[in-house]
Parts: sequence; C-alpha cells; structure tokens
Amino acid sequence: MIDTGKRSQQREIMDDLDMQGRELEKTLLDLDKVNKWLGGNRITVEGVEKLLEDQSFDRSLRIIDVGCGNGSVLKQVAELARRKGIKMTLLGVDANSNAMSIAEKNLSGFPEVSFKAMDVFSEGFKALEADIILCTLTLHHFSDSEIEQLMRNFSEMAKVGVVINDLQRSKAAYYLFKAFCRAFRIREINRKDGLTSILRSFKKEDIVRYGRGLNVKRQEINYKWAFRYQWILFK
Repeated sequence: MIDTGKRSQQREIMDDLDMQGRELEKTLLDLDKVNKWLGGNRITVEGVEKLLEDQSFDRSLRIIDVGCGNGSVLKQVAELARRKGIKMTLLGVDANSNAMSIAEKNLSGFPEVSFKAMDVFSEGFKALEADIILCTLTLHHFSDSEIEQLMRNFSEMAKVGVVINDLQRSKAAYYLFKAFCRAFRIREINRKDGLTSILRSFKKEDIVRYGRGLNVKRQEINYKWAFRYQWILFK
C-alpha cells in the first residue's frame, strides 16, 4: 500500500520548464480534460464568486492566476465576469514561458486577459497589484517552507482574497485515480504526474498549518469532489 502519511518530495515531469511545443500543448490539454471530469476549475470559479458576494467596485477588478498553464481557469473567470457584467483585468503567471505562448493563443479572444512568465518568489511578482489571487493545482508543486512563504505573500498582496484549489492526499484518491487512468486510457505522462501530484498534495491539517498567522479576516477550507480542497482566504 502506498504511504500517504507525509508529503512526497518527488518531482513531476511537468516541473521541467523546458517542456515545449506540441508535447506541452497536448499535456496541458489532457490535464484540462481530466480536471473537467474530476470536478476541475469550477471549484476555483466558485471561490471567486464567494469572494465577490456583496462586493462592489468602481474600477476594474484585478485578478492574478498563479501557475496558470494554458489559461483555462482564467478563461472561465473571464466568462463569469462577462456574464455578470463585472469589469476585470486578469493576469496569468507561470514559470514556464512556453506555456504562456500556448495560453496567449488559447485566449486570443479575451483582451482583458494577459500572461507573463515569471518567478512567483521574485520581487517583480510581489510588486504586482491584485484584488484576488488564484492558485489551482499549483501549490502542491512547492515545499512546505515555500508554501508558507507564498501564502504570506498572497495574503499581503490580495486586497479582496485568495482562492486555492488543490488535491487531497489519500490512499483512496491515489488508487481511484489509477483506476480512472486505466479506464479512460490517460496518457502516461498525465498518469504518472497525476499520481505524483496526489502524493505531493495535502491533508486538511497541512492547510490549517499553512494558514496560521496569515493577515486575513477569515478562512474557509471546503472539501470538494473529487478529492479536492477549496481554501478561501477573505481579506
């Protein structure tokens, strides 16, 4: 039986920032499909909607998506804004500059969305202005100490709040994802990275620990299907 007692330190194939071209594009597209089948980006969008309840703005709302990949989350948030008549300026940030080229092509019809390749630990990132910061299936790529630093930065930068959407670390999640990949013939790279992601992800007590001492009014940690946590920080 797989051990899920502690977070794995194993790297994922997608952590290779030199991945590019058709291989990267197909890998990101397949990840989107898996996300859609298993609950996916809707969890992040719901978090944005919660943060916007009873809020009004006389300017464009600034949203940053950290680890944005091919821009699929930002596309859904931009569609939400258009439906509700909310003016937004959205920025996708990712360490992989090759992914940014794919994202720009995918969201060419959304002028309110832009993309920038940058290090989230850089001074340049910390200088960005944000009302809401999003982080979907990205936080688990970092070590505990890096997550603690990132969450401090996010909570200081965001004027309205932060939405984290990430995986639950459990044996059930691991073995059910294995069976899912077998049934739906998921590509090998996505299967391997998906299993590694689960082992690198979180139990609720991890999230509670990361949230201690953050400069926010309140926090919500909600369990979502399938084996996801929605963590919302309200400023």
